[in-house]
Amino acid sequence: MTERFGLNLPDYPWDRLTEYRNRAAAHPDGVCDLSIGTPVDPTPPFIREALAAAGDAHGYPTTAGTIELRESIAWWYETWHSVTLDPATEVLPTVGSKELVAWLPTLLGLRALGLAVACPSAAYPTYEMGATIAGVACRRLDAAEVAAGASLEGIGLLWINTPGNPTGEVLDADTLGEVVRRARAAGVIVASDECYGLLNWESDSPAPSVLSAVGTDLTGVLSVYSMSKQSNLAGYRAAFVAGDADLIADLTRSRKHAGMIVPFPIQAAMTAGLRNTEHILEQKERYRKRRELLRSGLTSNGFRIDHSSAGLYLWASAGVDCWESLSALADLGIVAGPGEFYGDAAANHVRVALTATDERISAAARRLQDAAG
Repeated sequence: MTERFGLNLPDYPWDRLTEYRNRAAAHPDGVCDLSIGTPVDPTPPFIREALAAAGDAHGYPTTAGTIELRESIAWWYETWHSVTLDPATEVLPTVGSKELVAWLPTLLGLRALGLAVACPSAAYPTYEMGATIAGVACRRLDAAEVAAGASLEGIGLLWINTPGNPTGEVLDADTLGEVVRRARAAGVIVASDECYGLLNWESDSPAPSVLSAVGTDLTGVLSVYSMSKQSNLAGYRAAFVAGDADLIADLTRSRKHAGMIVPFPIQAAMTAGLRNTEHILEQKERYRKRRELLRSGLTSNGFRIDHSSAGLYLWASAGVDCWESLSALADLGIVAGPGEFYGDAAANHVRVALTATDERISAAARRLQDAAG
């Protein structure tokens, strides 16, 4: 009887890497695991102190977040993107960005409306999984196609991702503005996942936010951001969404009913982290040095680096199937992410993360260069 119940979702794709992880772990100098973008550097002490100071959290936190947190989120957008938001109505903390990505199609009621989700052709798998959980279809559709006039018929939610995961591609403000214009004309909500936005390697400025590209009219537009990357807070599940006040109000109501609430100590930690820019710039420089080492090692070994102008990854191709590249890397004690996980369009690429210690990044780069002769 119980076989009728449950979503019957596919196995978690990363479990398929076990064979390659085991081979890489057998390397005499140990494994260099560059497959998952989880931060390895310490959470800044001042954020940990803010967390501890808020530890006497005996009452229920608010779904909308404290006034201090909402004001800090608005301050963050003003500081980094020159976007003015109303802290009371246009921002909302979330339990990490993945949670919002996975549940947004459900919370928007797309199934009842008979509408689908669209996401990039090479994309973070949770966009498609969110559609699956909601019981709706997912269509692969790149922002450039939308800007060029691709049909949005039957779509209720369009995900864009800039800087992109896994590609590291950055969408310019003109493209973002045109995507929003066409989506509005079709009655489609645009959600922009921007969690790598401050890790822009080709400029001292952040990658453009969809909110800065649309001016003061935020109708039908959401910006999603995570502090995991900028502040080494992956374990805190600290993120937020901002934009259209009506959508934020509806999401807040839904999340109240569902108990999707950021714990109070995490809210305090977020408030501290958002107000401090120095630690973000310091972390960016750490990643910049690791990126330069890995890029040099990969290109010397015959890999081509595509896009990768922002974010925590190098999008690399040796011109062969991703699993063949993964096998060759595993023989060097290196684990990367298979492009196939991100869509059929990515099958000849591997995603190489910058999120390893300086010592492991140096070891990986050295092995790649040595293998190239």
